[in-house]
Amino acid sequence: MGNRAAIDTVYRISGLARMFGLSRSTLLYYDRIGLLRPSERSRANYRLYSHADCKRLEKICRYRRTGMSLETIADVLAASRKKTVSALERRLEALNREIHDLRSQQQTIVELLKDKSLLAGTRVLDKKRWVAVLRDVGLDDAAMGRWHVAFERMSPEAHQDFLESLGIGAAEIAEIRSWSAENSD
Repeated sequence: MGNRAAIDTVYRISGLARMFGLSRSTLLYYDRIGLLRPSERSRANYRLYSHADCKRLEKICRYRRTGMSLETIADVLAASRKKTVSALERRLEALNREIHDLRSQQQTIVELLKDKSLLAGTRVLDKKRWVAVLRDVGLDDAAMGRWHVAFERMSPEAHQDFLESLGIGAAEIAEIRSWSAENSD
């Protein structure tokens, strides 16, 4: 019987907006662009949203948290599972590029300010600080080499991203990755 109550539940626009922490105008906009239309209208012409509409809005909000555009979300909601996966993978790739670009911007600002101590206030490590951390936990050169080999074997793209995040130049990264691949078991 409890499941039947969820099916019969009808939400008015203000209640639905409150449930999801959205403004009423956001839901009106979603209706206007066809992203979320109410299932029914009351006799007084109020928008009435069903449990299924609520579930659709839940998906919309979840996709919005990924940074997807409303247009992409509309496509994803209408698409097959395969196309949804593809859209999410494209978004993940875009986020990886954005993160890389933001880290580069942080490093450039620190360089422009000529104050390496500012790195402590960021989430950026430079090569020197990372090596110091590894040495502090007892890794010698051979252990650091094994670490690179394992990282390259398990996740080459993440290894590349990590090395870039340390502010290491492209030539040195290529050298580290090449060495790591050659020394893999």
